Amino acid sequence: MFSTQSYSLLGLSITQSHFPTTDINPTKDFPLNSANRSKVMWRNFSQRLSSRIPASSSLKSLSFRRNFWGHSRNPVSFEKFAFKVMDIDCCSSSKANPERNFFQMGQIFAIGGGNHLGFNVKRFASVAEAVVSSSTDADEEINGGDEVKKLLDEMGKQEQRQTIRGWWRQKREKTGSNWNYMKLKRRQVKIETEAWEQAAKEYRELLSDMCEQKLAPNLPYMKSLFLGWFEPLCKKIDQDQQLCRQRKLKTAYAPYFDLLPADKMAVITMHKIMALIMTGGENGCARVVSASCSVGEAIEQEIRIHNFLEKTRTKKAAKGVKQVEKVLDIKSKEEEGGLHKKVNRLIKNKKLQVVGQIMKGHDDSKPWSSPVKAQVGSHLIELLLQSAYIQPPADQLDGDMPPDIRPAFVHTFRISGKEGRKMGRRYGVIECDPSVRKGLERASKHVVMPYMPMLIPPVKWTGYDKGAHFFLPSYIMRIHGAKQQREVLKRTPKENLQPVFDALDTLGNTKWRVNKRVLTVVDRIWSNGGRLAGLVDRHDIPLPEKPCTEDEEQLTKWKWKVKKVKKENRERYSQRCDVDLKLTVARKMKDEAGFFYPHNLDFRGRAYPMHPHLNHLGSDLCRGVLEFAEGRPLGGSGLRWLKIHLANLFAGGVDKLSLEGRIAFTENHLDDIFDSADRPLDGERWWLNAEDPFQCLAVCINLAEALRSPSPETVISHIPVHQDGSCNGLQHYAALGRDKLGASAVNLVEGERPADVYSGIASRFLDIVKRDAQLDIVSFPEAKYARLLINQVDRKLVKQTVMTSVYGVTYIGARDQIKRRLQERSNVADDDAELFGAACYAAKITLAALGEMFEGARNIMNWLGDCAKLIASENQPVRWTTPLGLPVVQPYRVHGRHLVSTSLQVLTLQRETEKVMVRRQRTAFPPNFVHSLDGSHMMMTAVACKRAGLNFAGVHDSYWTHACNVDEMNRILREKFVELYQTPILENLLDGFQNSFPSVSFPPLPDRGDFDLSDVLESSYFFN
Repeated sequence: MFSTQSYSLLGLSITQSHFPTTDINPTKDFPLNSANRSKVMWRNFSQRLSSRIPASSSLKSLSFRRNFWGHSRNPVSFEKFAFKVMDIDCCSSSKANPERNFFQMGQIFAIGGGNHLGFNVKRFASVAEAVVSSSTDADEEINGGDEVKKLLDEMGKQEQRQTIRGWWRQKREKTGSNWNYMKLKRRQVKIETEAWEQAAKEYRELLSDMCEQKLAPNLPYMKSLFLGWFEPLCKKIDQDQQLCRQRKLKTAYAPYFDLLPADKMAVITMHKIMALIMTGGENGCARVVSASCSVGEAIEQEIRIHNFLEKTRTKKAAKGVKQVEKVLDIKSKEEEGGLHKKVNRLIKNKKLQVVGQIMKGHDDSKPWSSPVKAQVGSHLIELLLQSAYIQPPADQLDGDMPPDIRPAFVHTFRISGKEGRKMGRRYGVIECDPSVRKGLERASKHVVMPYMPMLIPPVKWTGYDKGAHFFLPSYIMRIHGAKQQREVLKRTPKENLQPVFDALDTLGNTKWRVNKRVLTVVDRIWSNGGRLAGLVDRHDIPLPEKPCTEDEEQLTKWKWKVKKVKKENRERYSQRCDVDLKLTVARKMKDEAGFFYPHNLDFRGRAYPMHPHLNHLGSDLCRGVLEFAEGRPLGGSGLRWLKIHLANLFAGGVDKLSLEGRIAFTENHLDDIFDSADRPLDGERWWLNAEDPFQCLAVCINLAEALRSPSPETVISHIPVHQDGSCNGLQHYAALGRDKLGASAVNLVEGERPADVYSGIASRFLDIVKRDAQLDIVSFPEAKYARLLINQVDRKLVKQTVMTSVYGVTYIGARDQIKRRLQERSNVADDDAELFGAACYAAKITLAALGEMFEGARNIMNWLGDCAKLIASENQPVRWTTPLGLPVVQPYRVHGRHLVSTSLQVLTLQRETEKVMVRRQRTAFPPNFVHSLDGSHMMMTAVACKRAGLNFAGVHDSYWTHACNVDEMNRILREKFVELYQTPILENLLDGFQNSFPSVSFPPLPDRGDFDLSDVLESSYFFN
């Protein structure tokens, strides 16, 4: 196949196959600029060969495919030759110029065709190739040929590795990037772009293995169901896509249905439906409208990612995934130019329909409309219904009967409205089979979750949809379809939003990790059925047996009991799915050194993590298994704050003691703390008595380690220590109104111990109840309710109503809240009518007591509501700008109905109209305005803590940092609160209203008190 030619060069007999002519110089691509390194390399090469190979040996037909630099070469056939060590030195130029290889020497001798000075020399890429090509004695045999080949291959690989390392070292020095960061970044990009592709690939591989081995794989129940549905669903989608390509599918969504491979569409449909059933709260069902829109939106997102990756694979500049983020905004000019010419040609030929189809197919930037998303999603759900079937597990099959194969999902309708009443509108649902529903409780680890915590800090926010994730759609605000809010945000100059960008970046850059010791305890409790530390019972309550009687009264009671048990089981199912999703994320992230939560805002300006399941805004379970990835020594004050934090988490009234009282509580329970840390489930289990048990356990473990250390101040702590506001909404109202009485009630002024506004309201409530209980029932009928409640009044009864009063709770809302608290106490009333009357009386008294204690807050709330009513009467939404420059538009408008016809059912989509909801604009404005202020305070504190070198996390009115930095954070958050309210907030708000609506006469600002804001700086219990 290869012809050989022999040449003589300086005493060397060279035989080489014909190599393709090349002008590429490997030393230019991979420079070896160290002469000493070359000398050492050749010397070592000679010594190793001379020590291993006899002077006379043979080498037959060896094929060397790589030189020292790893370049691929054509096979070389060698004749027998005698190897002599001195043959290497016969080329003096390699000694005199060690940096030159035989490739360069070949160029010297081969100028102008390679036939100079009587030589006809072929070029070599390395000394090694020249040496192994030489033959001075064709009759001598070499026995060490295999060792030579191994040695040369090893040296070639080593040289290649050194060259690559040198290239990466130069790149890191040039860019300042970190090698580990680059690896994590590539993983992050892969997670965001290949989540659905990896799932589809896994199913394809499993199906391939089944075909090859002719055996069904031993898979978990839900995964086996996914696998069984995958192939038939793919086939149905592919058939419809072929109809789209052949222009035989004449539906409105046809141009969008063929933009993604069928296997990806199948995986997205299956997993989205399962996720909605798990989290939708519909008891094993998902509403057709929400499911269709959710599936359609996921398909649209994946199409954008898929199209982008397909384009980047064809770009020479994008050298793999590690550089894919560099071309995020690059358009293919060549493709655009070709498309432009094609469109112009079609327009000249008057083929306008084809032009329209082309433009629809190539308009990647334009988002899909809601009807298109709904139609695509609805059709995919319909195909899933046609292809997804189940049969009972093998251990439940009756050998004498054929297997009961039935649909996994059924499309049916339900009636909206209160239970037991056939009223309201019909709505369609996708209902899963009971066996699927049961398997879903343990299926979360098989469900694809694209929005996971990030392995590297999120992309910095620079615009409405620019920031957070690399590829997954990310928006700075959750607008839920409010077009006016979106447009206002997009029009706002970036420099005005920079403080908000900085705050969100700060929150997103906080690095977290999983507390493995706490997670181990959680897993152990969960595997044993739950029921501890607030975890839901993993088993349902058995349904009560039907009584063997025809007594209507007993049968009615039985029916109500069955109804109550079924409701409880539905709630348990929802909670079990929620816990399983959280634990699935925790298990996936537990081996990561750290991860990050990108944040965005709600329309009021409050910050939230974008990952929905395991985050620090979640339950005690979430907070217990999360901790700061960075640990810091406790230092001088850290141990003190860790003790206070433990008392706060234990609660039960302990958190209302003075700071010294809380420290004393912790020190009095040291034995319990050590036992909890050492034997959390096998000891006394003291930590289970805490109000937040898992967080309490985490602190017990850290505190025990510190107390046992000879140097507690040097012990590293990862625990986030919380500082919470005291009824924070009322704190903001007191500062707005400079209300002295309200300020003292919510700890804006210094006190010996923390003031408890809930206890204050309960005390005033009890005084009124005692007075009314003494009145005559005939003249004052509510006296009977006062006598009923006189032994029921406590802090817990009024707490929720007091908390929500600042957010505009109504009389009806307060009545329902207090009624639920009374229902929890079984001995309050004999029947529901009496309980209802008592709740009405208690709600009226609670709101009256609130009005007395917080008169200033009530006046401001009324003023805000009056202004909102005037604006809404002009058919305009209430708008304002937060102190950080964030524009806010209340989204409450009357929704119209948009009917979308699909083959599954007619979907009713909501659509914004131009008419605002006057009442909702008025009642929602006071709480929304205060939320925008507490969000501003939190973000101001976050940025200031970052500048001070603190780790910071925030949960609305709860601020977190390391124990050693609590004192510094306390100083900062007080200073920022004072700074916030030293600005004329209400005056600026009124000016904005008057400028926007000059024809409207707004009421004057309410009177304010003389509270001195600087007192906040000295208040120990403002946040505590």
